[in-house]
Formats: sequence, C-alpha cells, structure tokens
Amino acid sequence: MKKLSLVVYLLLSALFGFAQNADYRVVFDMTSRDSVNQQAVVRELNLIRDGNPDAKLEVVMYGQGIDLAIKDRSLQQTAIQKLLSTDKGISFKICAIAMKRNNIDKSQLIPGVEVVPDGIYEIITKQREGWGYIKVAH
Repeated sequence: MKKLSLVVYLLLSALFGFAQNADYRVVFDMTSRDSVNQQAVVRELNLIRDGNPDAKLEVVMYGQGIDLAIKDRSLQQTAIQKLLSTDKGISFKICAIAMKRNNIDKSQLIPGVEVVPDGIYEIITKQREGWGYIKVAH
C-alpha cells in the first residue's frame, strides 16, 4: 500500500510539474535604454529558456527601451539575433508609436523584431491572456 501511494504521489507530482511548464508565459516590459537593463533582459530570457525550453517569452519595448531593438544602437544585438533565429518561443516587439515619435523606420530594426501598434496595449493584452509580467529595471 505504501508503494502504491508513493507511485500515485510521484505521478501526480510529475503531472503537476508538467502542467506548470506547459503554461509558462511571461511578457517583459522594457522602457529603459540603460545597458544594464538590456543585458539583464537577455540574461533572464536565457535563464528561463535553460530551465524551461517550452516557455513563451516576449519582450515589449517602448519609450526609451526601443534602443534594444535598433540595429547598431542595441548593445545586445548579437544576442537578440541569436535568440530570434534559434528560438520560436521568444519574441521581441516594438511599439509603433515610440518608433514614430523617435523617427525610427522598420528597416532600422534588428531582423525578426516585430512592430505592434501600441506597446502598452500589447502588455495589457498579454496580461489579460494570463501571461506573467516583469518590468525590466535595476
């Protein structure tokens, strides 16, 4: 009886752990051009991905955070290109309003970065869909 209880417990634990991993979705709010914040968000994406390869991760950039997505301005350009080319579960999205305000054209973006009409609305939409939220700051 003890062995059966142990087996049931282990199976339930495994199923619970699988359920947690299957629904790992996080949106990162990036509004800073600070190089420490740029480095931090890339580090966090890699750490989460290492622990949970099926996680869905999205970085939304607006305000001064758009520098992360601009070619030759982003200090993390190589790392972002690698993440975008090797991992379909990670996305980088930039606010069209912030791009317009800063005279940034889509051709200036790191390849693979997507444009959304409104960065704040993108974050709110993700939260309504049950995504976790992390403000990138130090």
